[in-house]
Amino acid sequence: MGILMVIVIFISLTQHGNARGPEDCNHEGGLCRVGNCVAGEYLAQYCFEPIILCCKSLSPTTTKS
Repeated sequence: MGILMVIVIFISLTQHGNARGPEDCNHEGGLCRVGNCVAGEYLAQYCFEPIILCCKSLSPTTTKS
């Protein structure tokens, strides 16, 4: 019964709100963090709402050719 409850909670976290998952966060240049974003980052979306945040850097990274 405990395993079933964990599965239900996991599914509800991934389907809630705009929680799009770590793959989307990483693909868009963000990092999943628990709790808060670190200095120099902002909350872009959620990896698993409301616990795991997708944080992106405030300064855009530029590449030179």
